[in-house]
Amino acid sequence: MAHDSHGPRLPDSRGPVSAAVLGYLAGTAPLPAAGTSASASPYGDDLQLALYLCYELHYRGFAGVSPDREWDPALLRVRAALEHRFLTALREDTPVHDSVDDALAELLVEPVEGTGVSHFLAAEGELWQVREYAAQRSLYHLKEADPHAWVLPRLWGRAKAAMAAVEFDEWGGGRAERVHARLFADLMTDLDLDTAYGRYLDAACAETLATVNMMSLFGLHRSLRGALVGHFAAVEITSSPGSRRLAQAMRRVGAGPAAAHFYDEHVEADAVHEQVVRHEVIAGLLAEEPGLAADIAFGLASTGHLEDRLGARLLQAWRSGGSSLRTPITDQEKVDIS
Repeated sequence: MAHDSHGPRLPDSRGPVSAAVLGYLAGTAPLPAAGTSASASPYGDDLQLALYLCYELHYRGFAGVSPDREWDPALLRVRAALEHRFLTALREDTPVHDSVDDALAELLVEPVEGTGVSHFLAAEGELWQVREYAAQRSLYHLKEADPHAWVLPRLWGRAKAAMAAVEFDEWGGGRAERVHARLFADLMTDLDLDTAYGRYLDAACAETLATVNMMSLFGLHRSLRGALVGHFAAVEITSSPGSRRLAQAMRRVGAGPAAAHFYDEHVEADAVHEQVVRHEVIAGLLAEEPGLAADIAFGLASTGHLEDRLGARLLQAWRSGGSSLRTPITDQEKVDIS
């Protein structure tokens, strides 16, 4: 069985389920029993890491793990049990909206007195907190837009064309140096962070893993294509104002020009993307498949639910003077990837 020589190293376990999945990927242990997966906390470190490990096999995989594990039937059965636990919790905990318009309305109006992470970092965040935020978000931004690409074969007509146009922009419009994942790596370099893909997996909290896992969950299941479109719309709608505050934070703490540029780019680009996603992707999908309205609304609202959980985790740690990370980052972790 061939093994990948590239990709990040396997992380440390966070409980019995993730330990068993890690052992299986390494070829040293059996997969967890069905009951073990079913009883894991749906938002906890153990389940979220185990699910992240399963999903990452569909992206770049892990060093020393065979590419064949991506479609390993036994591992897929474990993944399905973990997904069921996670998705059930999301459906139970996410507010239900009467329509897509109602779900969108909550996102289209910025509160006068904002209290989220971007507000905190813009107003009073320190450089070490900005670095932690970038390390947490690197699990997604170093593969930005990739999870959403799974939905393209599941769309057609207006929705497909518009979604492809937005994705093309996210991938730099054909220019490698403008790919958003590349721009985020440049941001990390400005912050003296290690730009290696997956470098901060061990450090990231469960709440961060959940936000990334949700994208993969929605993207890898055709039955959840409506939820993936809703999720993408939520990201694009909230990105522009949030990015404006984060660009302000980068400048205020002296993070560097590339750090500010990443968010400046999103202020402009996502203001356009938001209109395209609402009026072409969502409207086009609903015109073709009106029965997906509830799933789109679920995707919109569940995104806010998990982002609120992550924000609460970060702010609670920072306001108490503590780190939001599971393991600290050193003063200088920059690497050369040129």
